[in-house]
Amino acid sequence: MKRLLQIILVMSGIVGIAIALAHVVLGPAAIPGSIAVNPTMDSEDRFYAVMFLGHSLALLWCARAVERRGTIVKFLAGLLFLGGVARLISMVAVGQPNWFFQAMTAIELLLPVLLWALVKQVEKSGS
Repeated sequence: MKRLLQIILVMSGIVGIAIALAHVVLGPAAIPGSIAVNPTMDSEDRFYAVMFLGHSLALLWCARAVERRGTIVKFLAGLLFLGGVARLISMVAVGQPNWFFQAMTAIELLLPVLLWALVKQVEKSGS
């Protein structure tokens, strides 16, 4: 279970870094199905991309010593889950996004549950 958890954390971290850097460099143009935005929205997108970059780097950091950083992994998983909840709120308030983001919502709601369960297994086997 430890190895599986580490693989998921590393893959998620690498993908997250790539997405974040694309947003920092390209801004909202990196968003599938997006339209031109005003400078305020561009600024917000690039700002939040750096926050996502930090989240992704933290996943990589946790993967190296996951048996000692389980609490942090669970915290990061909780943040990802809340991001999925925020997407659901958007869907209710504004409507359905591009299909890609509908799929991302499912991942953001399901992956944290898997991560939490794997961390619990790793913690259990380590004690």
